[in-house]
Amino acid sequence: MTEGLKGLKGHRITVEPSDRHVRAVHGGQVLAESDGALVLHETGCPDRYYIPAEDVRLGLLTPSGTTTHCPFKGDASYWSLPDAADLVWAYPEPKPEVAEIKDHLCFYEVEVS
Repeated sequence: MTEGLKGLKGHRITVEPSDRHVRAVHGGQVLAESDGALVLHETGCPDRYYIPAEDVRLGLLTPSGTTTHCPFKGDASYWSLPDAADLVWAYPEPKPEVAEIKDHLCFYEVEVS
């Protein structure tokens, strides 16, 4: 184990197709709705639904300029609404281990049914 990987042992990420209908709503406005979402399970984190870009109302979102780095998923870009900064994120070039989430966006709050 290299020095940079200490503390990462036991960390696990899996990505699988969701069998649920997923909607992202903010302020009563539907931002995304999909039957083709992916669910990402990550050690120590809540499950996250990644929605295909074609199921997201991208015209409602504005790129925020915020970026973050995850050692497991890669570099994330964020989008905002006028009243909700950095509400949505995506990994434009995800690490190979989570390549499935490319061209998918994730919202902090979603409704599943």
